[in-house]
Amino acid sequence: MICHFNSKRQKSFSTITLALLLGLNACNSLRIGADAGANKPKITQVAEGGWADNSVNVVAFRKNSLVTFKGTQYTGWYDADRTMVLAKRKAGAEAWEMLKTNFKGNAADAHNTISLMVDGKGFLHVSWDHHNNQLNYARSVSPGSLQLTNKVPMTGLNEKAVSYPEFYRLPNGNLMFFYRDGGSGQGNMVINSYDTNSRQWTQVHSNLINGEKKRNAYWQAYLDKKGTVHVSWVWRESPNVASNHDLAYARSLDGGKTWEKSTGEKYTLPITEATAEKALAIPQNSELINQTSMAADEKGNPFIATYWREAGSTIPQYHLVYHDGKAWQKLQLDFRRTPFSLNGVGTKRIPIARPQVLVKNSAENASVLLVFRDEERGSKASALIINRISDPKWSIIDLTPESLGSWEPTYDTELWKEKQVLNLFIQKVDQVDGEGRSSIGSQPIRVVEWKPKF
Repeated sequence: MICHFNSKRQKSFSTITLALLLGLNACNSLRIGADAGANKPKITQVAEGGWADNSVNVVAFRKNSLVTFKGTQYTGWYDADRTMVLAKRKAGAEAWEMLKTNFKGNAADAHNTISLMVDGKGFLHVSWDHHNNQLNYARSVSPGSLQLTNKVPMTGLNEKAVSYPEFYRLPNGNLMFFYRDGGSGQGNMVINSYDTNSRQWTQVHSNLINGEKKRNAYWQAYLDKKGTVHVSWVWRESPNVASNHDLAYARSLDGGKTWEKSTGEKYTLPITEATAEKALAIPQNSELINQTSMAADEKGNPFIATYWREAGSTIPQYHLVYHDGKAWQKLQLDFRRTPFSLNGVGTKRIPIARPQVLVKNSAENASVLLVFRDEERGSKASALIINRISDPKWSIIDLTPESLGSWEPTYDTELWKEKQVLNLFIQKVDQVDGEGRSSIGSQPIRVVEWKPKF
């Protein structure tokens, strides 16, 4: 089903009342078309099964679950016995070449995800199985190969308490690697840099965002076409998810060496809570989820997507916080109707997913795609489409016909930058609250391929 909304129209009492009188919901009452400006998604199976007793293969902070380089797409997952499997195909092909590696991970902890990237020389880099433990890292033995080296260190510095590994490829083919050093509520952000010519890693920052042993930043980053690195984050004061607060922002124009605010003002490093630019102030206990989603328009204006509950409401809603070139703006996507609360530690079972945001065009003409999962829509992979941010009407389309359980969206960032084609990694999984283990059993690994028309 496809539904169309406008942020002003949805709050209209008369519209909702009329829908109720007609025996319809507000979504149907605002439906104005059946195509949502989109082609029909194609779903391709990668493998018959993979570990699905929690969400470790499909958490939103995987960077990346899929990555395309020169027409070849790579992916990876934990199989039913927790072994890391790698696969590749020619972009868009049905058949995948697979390799079961010699590496296993503690897949029972949903933090311990697999992250992939291909450097400018065609070497695959893989990091996996982290939640405050020793770095696990290897790269392919040759360009285009799935066969990995033995585990090797990167720099040997700050590699004993690693969480949330993320790779990014710069326009020159070199890589950046982000991770948290330390635990929840007291960790620091580390940045390493990889040179494809020397095949060596160096540490650029051991503490870019400093929690001052009082808090830590839960970030996501985005590398735009010009090579600008955008980072946004929420602060967390303790292991309790309810202590998340505020949205902060920084960017780098030189591969992560120096950092500035959206105004161009240079940061004195490390960045702390007191010095961080606030894109938006959000108090603790607002059901603000950790790990934002980032994108940027074609002029480098940042877009942040996440969810929280506004003061006076009981219902967490998805939001866009974006810079229009002059100031930060906020758009509440208030289509949800079900309340829930975030509290406690560990990976939570939550009725909605952390979203992914993708952007085309720029400034007032920017088009936005928000990919999410919501129990209100049957826990399918869904996409909200805004054709023009200056006229923020939106439509919603489901990209899968069935429930994906506790799935969260991750996508091929490099394919999107190159061709504006969305490839989503999908698997039906079941996340038990607080790092519990389900018994759903092995579930297929698939890819949704979709080119939105907006």
